[in-house]
Amino acid sequence: MAAPILRCISRGQGLGTPGLSGVLPLGLREAHSGAQGLLAMQKARGLFKEFFPERGTKTELPELFDRGTAGSFPQTIYCGFDPTADSLHVGHLLALLGLFHFQRAGHNVIALVGGATARLGDPSGRTKEREALEAERVQSNARALRQGLKALAANHQQLFANGRTWGSFTVLDNSAWYQKQDLMDFLAAVGGHFRMGTLLSRLSVQTRLKSSEGMSLAEFLYQVLQAYDFYYLFQHYRCRVQLGGSDQLGNIMSGYEFIHKLTGEDVFGISVPLITSTTGAKLGKSAGNAVWLNRDKTSPFELYQFFVRQQDDLVERYLKLFTFLPLPEIDHIMQLHIKEPEKRGPQKRLATEVTKLVHGQEGLDSAKRCTQALYHSSIEALEVMSDQELKELFKEASFSELVLDPGTSVLDTCRKANAIPGGPRGYRMITEGGVSINHRQVTNPESVLVVGQHILKNGLSLLKIGKRNFYIIKWLQL
Repeated sequence: MAAPILRCISRGQGLGTPGLSGVLPLGLREAHSGAQGLLAMQKARGLFKEFFPERGTKTELPELFDRGTAGSFPQTIYCGFDPTADSLHVGHLLALLGLFHFQRAGHNVIALVGGATARLGDPSGRTKEREALEAERVQSNARALRQGLKALAANHQQLFANGRTWGSFTVLDNSAWYQKQDLMDFLAAVGGHFRMGTLLSRLSVQTRLKSSEGMSLAEFLYQVLQAYDFYYLFQHYRCRVQLGGSDQLGNIMSGYEFIHKLTGEDVFGISVPLITSTTGAKLGKSAGNAVWLNRDKTSPFELYQFFVRQQDDLVERYLKLFTFLPLPEIDHIMQLHIKEPEKRGPQKRLATEVTKLVHGQEGLDSAKRCTQALYHSSIEALEVMSDQELKELFKEASFSELVLDPGTSVLDTCRKANAIPGGPRGYRMITEGGVSINHRQVTNPESVLVVGQHILKNGLSLLKIGKRNFYIIKWLQL
């Protein structure tokens, strides 16, 4: 196999000359880039948390995104997503929103799926090693993530256009270059540019080395491969900025040092905050609290309700982080909330914007139908719900397909659906008011089912026994 191509680009070859200074305070950065500068705006929203390197941002980083700077526009920014599962989750959304904000400002963005690096496992922010994944599983997950990222980008393009010219959104997979590499050639070409002392000093490494479990060589080398990813994208796509969660700064630093050592050029890192649960745990698969973005894992209704249930003290921050709404509009929404907090206006707007981005307009409409059907006992909503929506809404419900024979009664229906016990006890459950069909209580076991009342226009019946037990019946041969 051919060794990795390590070309050194000298200063002055079109990538600009980096400055040397400290991290720029927000006020000065605004003064440099203008009150509406891209970095300043996202810093004000809370989406951009830290900039790296500490030296070089005063004159360099703001100018990368300033249309008035000759030769600086557009830039290319990337963020990586490891396919440790077959779906992204809410914890990934802020990094995606960061990419989208750059794209909306006219820059080109890359979502990089770690089809190769996922087999090692990123140790950043983890107290123990990830469970090893088989190559076939990683490949399957990577395909699913690529599809999910493209779907999100399409929703963004179709539903959130602002009349401006946007940059491109490209999905890549790092297995495309690693599968061509020979191990010995790669180590010979790349390994000599990394110093053990520097790698060992990273916080993620130090934390794991001090733990009882320690750290595997595979995990330790992860930051080297992420650094090479950055270098590869720098060489082939002129990518100068990497976006990542705040737990990724160590890996971003490794990429900066590797590229700077080889080329003499500066690249940059921008971190976004981590989203945590009310207990402070990072949202994600490993913590067991993931809210997934794929419909088959978390329905549009469940995603919508996750954001509707957000507390008042978080909702303004989340509107700034998870939506494209202008800050003055968010201020107006919060002012209305002060006057009518019972309407939960900010939470509903937050849920609407996020669900539309993740699942499109159809997904948002589905979430609202499910909300009406479940919380407002809306017959109209039930009548237009699909089989899929009913199964998503009532996940624990038993689903039955029954033939509607002439004279079928409420009692017949309940027994065929195995919803009530046989004999007098089941009969009494109906007469005592423990059964409802389509949100309407039925107390006469001998009542014959009526199409349009007990059977909805979509050929479905929602049977509820007691307070929590649901049964979905699809009628055949109507």
